[in-house]
Amino acid sequence: MTTRIASPLSLSLVGLIAGIASGLGWFWLRADCLVEVALARAHSAGKVADKSKGWDFWTIEIDSLASELKDEKARVRNEEEQLDQRTARLASDRQELDKLRTELNAMHKDISDSIVEIQADEAKNLRMLAQTYTNLSPHAAVVIIRELDDPTAVKILSLMKPDVIGPIFEDMTLSASGASDAHRAAVLSEKLRLVKAQKATETP
Repeated sequence: MTTRIASPLSLSLVGLIAGIASGLGWFWLRADCLVEVALARAHSAGKVADKSKGWDFWTIEIDSLASELKDEKARVRNEEEQLDQRTARLASDRQELDKLRTELNAMHKDISDSIVEIQADEAKNLRMLAQTYTNLSPHAAVVIIRELDDPTAVKILSLMKPDVIGPIFEDMTLSASGASDAHRAAVLSEKLRLVKAQKATETP
């Protein structure tokens, strides 16, 4: 009875061992093929990833070059924006200058018109003063001229005749004030000469 039971168990063990052995043998024979397939798939996946970047290969140098190009593009864009802003400011400044120029021209015209009126009124008064000083003695005229500023004195003298001006300057050089009056006589003479030259030029 025992021998009959042991025989089927032995057969089962032998069959199990034989199955495991045959399975291991098949795996061992197919392992190389499986490894090659796995490597091929990995290599193919790597190529797809590289081509997704637009290149068949991708290196650190190319990464660096791409980064530099990106930075340069950003710099150029920034400079273009600054140039546009500068151009806008220049256009604004030009408009402001044109506005100021227009205002200054208007002011200049108003001032010029006013000066013409003042000069017309002033000429009448200056002629009266010149006639009055002509009737004074040279010494009395010097005393009054000494209190006037140079522009006013020159305007009055320019309306007087040379034979009247001469004695006045002579009295200034010989007056008690000495060098100061003599120096002023020279200054007034030079300014009077320029006024006479300007009048001669303006006369047609």
